[in-house]
Amino acid sequence: MPMPVVDAHVFEEISDAVDEVNKLKGTVEASHEWDEESHFDADKDKTKFRQYEEACDRVKNFYKEQHEKQTVEFNLRVRENFKKTVRARMSVWEAIEKLNTLVDESDPDTTVSQIEHLLQTAEAIRRDGKPEWMQVAGLVHDLGKLLYLFGSEGQWDVVGDTFVVGCKFSDKIIYPDTFENNPDSRDPVYSTEYGVYQPNCGLDNVMLSWGHDEYLYCVLKNQSSLPEAALHMIRYHSFYPWHREGAYSHLTNANDEKALEAARAFNPYDLYSKSDDPVDPEKLKPYYQGLIAKFFPPVIEW
Repeated sequence: MPMPVVDAHVFEEISDAVDEVNKLKGTVEASHEWDEESHFDADKDKTKFRQYEEACDRVKNFYKEQHEKQTVEFNLRVRENFKKTVRARMSVWEAIEKLNTLVDESDPDTTVSQIEHLLQTAEAIRRDGKPEWMQVAGLVHDLGKLLYLFGSEGQWDVVGDTFVVGCKFSDKIIYPDTFENNPDSRDPVYSTEYGVYQPNCGLDNVMLSWGHDEYLYCVLKNQSSLPEAALHMIRYHSFYPWHREGAYSHLTNANDEKALEAARAFNPYDLYSKSDDPVDPEKLKPYYQGLIAKFFPPVIEW
């Protein structure tokens, strides 16, 4: 299907600003094996990243729109549309190259393109000796941003922190006061602690706000041989109220503990690899195409 023309500069400006806010939330330690504490970022001075205050106004405006529009009705509608619509058919590497058309040359704080961020994430995981499936998760984790090329309703349904819809909005979500104009915040069911859910029902049974994480998870869970931990990294990497702030314990169950480990193990590679040295996509392409062939079919329905 033909791809619409989009303003890549504006998209990347918001996407990068959101990333910078998340960088300043701190780091999380993991515990063992593949999810042991990351090493690649041990010597990084994280105070050198863009300061929170500088991005605050822009990010707050973005989140105000996101928080007002991410309703149960919207999320049900886009999920139904996802089931009915194939937006494109292409390989994972073709998707990476397509996403790379979103480049912000006007941002003075970073010149990292989408393909560089994906490769820097994967390479940081690789340098730390993590397994191939985790390297692949790093390579593809942001491919859900293709939504922006597929006629999304705005940046608010593509990037930004994710959260649960269908129950009371957690005060652990960034800028929680901006939910006041979301109609669900006044709904007699959706505004309650459990909303439409049962206590400790598990995250597999809740609806997260629609964006690039949830979209890519829906695409890949039935079109890849990625292990469950990799799918958790993809689905939850922007779910900061949960994996960073500890929200939603009343909805999670014992099965979500492994998902939490995966999200926390992946987080440093996503946030801090952007400061790494530039990568050469053409030089790395053969290696990662080999890994892609191990976990994905030649063509994926997007």
